[in-house]
Amino acid sequence: MSKKDSSNTAAKAVYRPIGLVNSLIAGAVAGAVFKKVWKWGSKNDGKAAPQALQSEFNLGEVLLAAAIQGSIFAFAKALVDRGGAWVFQKATGTWPGD
Repeated sequence: MSKKDSSNTAAKAVYRPIGLVNSLIAGAVAGAVFKKVWKWGSKNDGKAAPQALQSEFNLGEVLLAAAIQGSIFAFAKALVDRGGAWVFQKATGTWPGD
């Protein structure tokens, strides 16, 4: 194992808990953003987004809510993960994903 390989392995191990915390933050931020977006764009008088097992919503409404929520989550996660990796690289000199 070369020195570069061992430093990358160590960087990944050190970054793992940081990445976990970043994921939790991204999930919380995405959830809050989704609630605001849904209330702003919904015709349901500001009610919560439909869940898959709620019978009062049709399939189209449930799928639309799921697609919007998934898109917001993916965006927030990528943004937070990339930002965390960038800060980690600036602090340690090693990119955690390489």
